[in-house]
Amino acid sequence: MTAEGTSAEGTTAAPAKLGTRRSTMATTQSQGVADTITERTGQAIELELITSFGDVTKAHLTQLGGTGVFVNALRDELVAGTIDFAVHSLKDLPTAPAEGLVLAAIPERDDPRDALCARDGLKFADLPAGSKVGTGSPRRVAQLSALRPDLVYVPIRGNAETRLGKVTSGELDAVVLAYAGLGRVGRRDDVTDVFEPEQMLPAPGQGALAVECRTERADADLAYLSSVDHPGTRAEVVAERTVLSELEAGCAAPVGAYAEYTEGRLRLRAAVVATNGATAVRRERTVDLASPEDLDTAVGLGRDLARQMIAEGADRIVAEAFAERDTP
Repeated sequence: MTAEGTSAEGTTAAPAKLGTRRSTMATTQSQGVADTITERTGQAIELELITSFGDVTKAHLTQLGGTGVFVNALRDELVAGTIDFAVHSLKDLPTAPAEGLVLAAIPERDDPRDALCARDGLKFADLPAGSKVGTGSPRRVAQLSALRPDLVYVPIRGNAETRLGKVTSGELDAVVLAYAGLGRVGRRDDVTDVFEPEQMLPAPGQGALAVECRTERADADLAYLSSVDHPGTRAEVVAERTVLSELEAGCAAPVGAYAEYTEGRLRLRAAVVATNGATAVRRERTVDLASPEDLDTAVGLGRDLARQMIAEGADRIVAEAFAERDTP
């Protein structure tokens, strides 16, 4: 835990309580946010470890609907006032705002790409036909199937270490995980291939974190949270998550979206791919964004792109994916 800090007036301030899930990945990324806040503002922070339903259930996330299963316990603690703020993986957050809560900061995003960890150092293109590839994400299964329909995609869950262990044991030939997450748990040496966005679009918000607190505290006693906000990343993920919202899809849907803010331009790419990879709707659009704080334009970009995709049948692909999920 971080030691107590000192306020600008020279008095000792009590450490703030940061709520986080208990996994190695969650505590590592939360501690990173805490350390950055302390470095920039002097505010001391202690981690409060909280168990979410998503951490204890044995069901696959697709069966649970995916969205919210890792964040609801943290939000309950925020509402109860037992923690001051929480850090989430942004891709786990529902797109609908939570009453009384606000995203006080979105730190600069880590690498958003997906990564392959395969036996014998194999790259994706070199996996023999029939190889078993583990992933718990319908989005990954859909896009991987479009690239390599000759492979067998196996639903798995568990933390990164558990999933990697299935390759080491020989149960699977490879697994696909978020590159950023592997870095946070010190397992990037296991990566044998990285999927560029041209091959596989990441989940909306992948690689980014969200710092959430009660609305009435964001601009008052928790104003220090803004020290880790990154406007460029916020504009990107707002556009991505708007696509997801317009499609009325959650993190268990086969939807990929990736936005890049560079030199006054915001480029957004999105894809909705059938679970078997056979059909897809892919589109991209770029708009001028003189300031990354112009979130209305970012929202408009995501909305317009999603509506164009819906006109081309993207909503039907999402509905069919949900129907497959709900079929016993």
